[in-house]
Amino acid sequence: MGVDYYNILNVEKNATDDDLKKSYRKLAMKWHPDKNPKDKNEAEAKFKQISEAYEVLSDPQKRAVYDQYGEEGLKDMPPLGSGGPSFGKGSGGRNGFNPRNAEDIFAEFFGSNPFGFGSSRSGRSGRFHSDGGKLGGFSSFDNRKPPPVESKLPCSLEELYTGSTRKMKISRTVVNASGRQVHESEILTIDVKPGWKKGTKITFPDKGNELPNQLPADLVFIIDEKPHDFYKRDGNDLIVNQRVSLADALVGTTINLVTLDGRNLSLPVTDIINPGYELVVSREGMPITKEPGNRGDLKIKFEVMFPTELTPEQREELKRALVGMK
Repeated sequence: MGVDYYNILNVEKNATDDDLKKSYRKLAMKWHPDKNPKDKNEAEAKFKQISEAYEVLSDPQKRAVYDQYGEEGLKDMPPLGSGGPSFGKGSGGRNGFNPRNAEDIFAEFFGSNPFGFGSSRSGRSGRFHSDGGKLGGFSSFDNRKPPPVESKLPCSLEELYTGSTRKMKISRTVVNASGRQVHESEILTIDVKPGWKKGTKITFPDKGNELPNQLPADLVFIIDEKPHDFYKRDGNDLIVNQRVSLADALVGTTINLVTLDGRNLSLPVTDIINPGYELVVSREGMPITKEPGNRGDLKIKFEVMFPTELTPEQREELKRALVGMK
């Protein structure tokens, strides 16, 4: 089909006129060259594509030809009546027809000067002249983006260890094609990556509430870590507190753990466990997001449980056993 106007405008093939207007309004405001001074050439090309896509899909005749024959149909089809759009190979347009000036379409939606400043580009549109007009129901536009709408996303340590996919249903206020505020619901998908830390932000641009004549806010989810019953996170490391008896501390023991991804770890301890002793198991900690395949360490911190009472016989036996030990 060549150029995919539906994809450019980010709509389905069964999109209604309201769908087209809503999508055009968002994309045109996002990619207008005056909004992208650092990437003006790229923005201008995108802006023209968006305008051309809207022009074709919002015109029933052009859309019918495009749906059936694609770009070639628009290029080769003769004019649809004397007052219709200009088709044909000699028309000089990129697709064989003369698209309207992108600024004219923009002005019909947003008025004569929604940004509050002039443009250095020349064109047919009077949008950058102070004509006092109120086209498309807009008299002034606040170009400042509202503060993001932030919400916590609680995750278990298991989810942050293995990664997970979360579905979040949101309800928000949007401005429809008629400029009225309406409520809509949407389900957003969040792919939680292994190793993400508390405070990690996931941003959905323009998914916050909308107000008339204002840019929509961004929606931001902030990772929050739920406390775990057994493991504690310290950066990329995991910490476990393990209590052992005095006998095990002196003669050795085996520590059995279940990892956050369900594996069984059996760790023999042959060293004498003294107060403050720590066993480090390398690469059994949290995944390191910026180093795929690498992990932090697992640190087992021991607490030695001393007996509260000893019989005289036990005291003598311990004394004999321990005399001469360093």
